[in-house]
Amino acid sequence: MLFEQHTAKMKNYQSTSDHQLPANLKMADDGKLSVYYAPFDYINHDAKIVICGITPGYQQADLALAEAQRQLVAGCSQETAKQKAKETASFGGPMRSNLIALLDYIGVNQLLTLESCEQLFSSHAHYVHYTSALRYPVFVDGQNYSGTPAMLSRPLLKQQIDQYLADEVASLPSDCLYIPLGPKVSQVFDYLVKQGKVKAERVLNGLPHPSGANAERISYFLGRKAKESLSAKTNAEQIDSVRQQLLNQMAQLIHTA
Repeated sequence: MLFEQHTAKMKNYQSTSDHQLPANLKMADDGKLSVYYAPFDYINHDAKIVICGITPGYQQADLALAEAQRQLVAGCSQETAKQKAKETASFGGPMRSNLIALLDYIGVNQLLTLESCEQLFSSHAHYVHYTSALRYPVFVDGQNYSGTPAMLSRPLLKQQIDQYLADEVASLPSDCLYIPLGPKVSQVFDYLVKQGKVKAERVLNGLPHPSGANAERISYFLGRKAKESLSAKTNAEQIDSVRQQLLNQMAQLIHTA
């Protein structure tokens, strides 16, 4: 197990001002791409919903490593340290409120019999599993990887999907709902669907990415902004189509639940 193999290194972990992870945590590299270990191994096997990003960035990795160190030095079990490290670095900040609004809008709260998906971050946190298409942090020339080169186009990246994500998905309940964050992650789930690893109807492709940089698309998706006031960069017809598709998909899931 990778967590166990890296325990001694995590106990001695030190953050750096240059935003680089230590060389002794590097797992592999290929040209400009490099993959590092950080403790994102924990899997919530009782999850009802899975929120999947691209890969942890430096800040997430640093938080997870620091929390793992704190837990291990305090004498906690490796399993506890693994879980706490993952939870500490998981989805938070301003993206959270956007994601809650998007999930509630399409009816995920109804499917999960919640008043609001806000409860996924409080009383019903045990319903959620956070993961990434690339579980272990990937960097390009030392900078956070954001989807280029394409994950399925490079063996170093595709290996993470085949070796870790596919196994992770197989270990989760078959009725889990998957929320890929952004089109690059949706491409990975299309691949997993074709491989027979995930049922297409359980994947909610097309939700606008909940980042603040996507504010206009989110506002239009949620009906908070009129079509005539959109900037040229926002494709209203595409959002209309995706919104209707997701509403239909959720209606069918709720009907058959």
